[in-house]
Amino acid sequence: MTPDRFFSLMLLLSSRDAVTTRELASALGVSLRTITRDLNWLRDAGLPVTAQRGRLGGVTMMPGSGLDLTRLTPGERDHLSLTGLDEKQRAELDTSAESRRALSKIAAASSRRVHELPPLADVVHVDSRPWLRAHDSGTTPASLIGPVRRGRRLRIEYAGSREPCPRELVVDAYGLFAKAGTWYLVADCARVPRMYRLERIKTWKEVDQPRRTREGQTLATVAATLVDQWEHRHAIEVSATIDRTQIERAQRIFGLRLVREDREESATGHRVTIRFPCLEDVRALLPFGSAITVHGPTEARAHLRDLATSLAHHYAPPPTA
Repeated sequence: MTPDRFFSLMLLLSSRDAVTTRELASALGVSLRTITRDLNWLRDAGLPVTAQRGRLGGVTMMPGSGLDLTRLTPGERDHLSLTGLDEKQRAELDTSAESRRALSKIAAASSRRVHELPPLADVVHVDSRPWLRAHDSGTTPASLIGPVRRGRRLRIEYAGSREPCPRELVVDAYGLFAKAGTWYLVADCARVPRMYRLERIKTWKEVDQPRRTREGQTLATVAATLVDQWEHRHAIEVSATIDRTQIERAQRIFGLRLVREDREESATGHRVTIRFPCLEDVRALLPFGSAITVHGPTEARAHLRDLATSLAHHYAPPPTA
């Protein structure tokens, strides 16, 4: 359990009479198995956490045994409520100092049994950045915190991945969102929700107008909707057979976009369907070479053939004199 999740879990248990494990898992964004393991950790650490089954039951903590929140300043409580961030991301938000002060106060108030164990920070280290990622340039998360919290509209210059030059946009920001080591600005543009990678925001400035977000929508709800749309958005479905030695690699790369049509291995491999946002994206199959055989649609096969032919011509030996 990370120090941040420990704090958030203790805060939830201290502020409610009883709460179900499902509610705890939902609030902390973890699985039921993880929340059960966390509760067992609290019991093993000597904290009086009890669970009662039934309609009126739930997880409770004995009064007076939780965190002494009066030791924390409002700023420290505010920063520690950001769960799931590693130290690098806290530094990017310029919140490291207050988080460390708050955690030191919590550690000082821990039970004697907890003191006999090594600190969690010594045995748990979180780094959510992707592998082989170069240092990001562009807008920093800390620079946008003030304007977003003041609730002002923003005028940004954004360089999209498929656009020849940056565009100027006026957006109504909900907040900042960290996903898989990448920071995004979640905002409405002309009342349509979007996620903008901070590294692609070249310039920005506040507009002297209050933001105009949609009623009833929050950063959490909009971000969840956008992630779900991204994971399920597709314009083309490719039917293919993947060699059984490459199926795990393909599942890691394509994630939810790959759906296995069979569960049993065959002599030829596994039949799958892979969803792509557009036809051009099927080029992601090229690194698999002949380990993937695309059966359809016809335009996907033709595009892969054209890409492979172009690549072969590019590396063809020069003609002899």
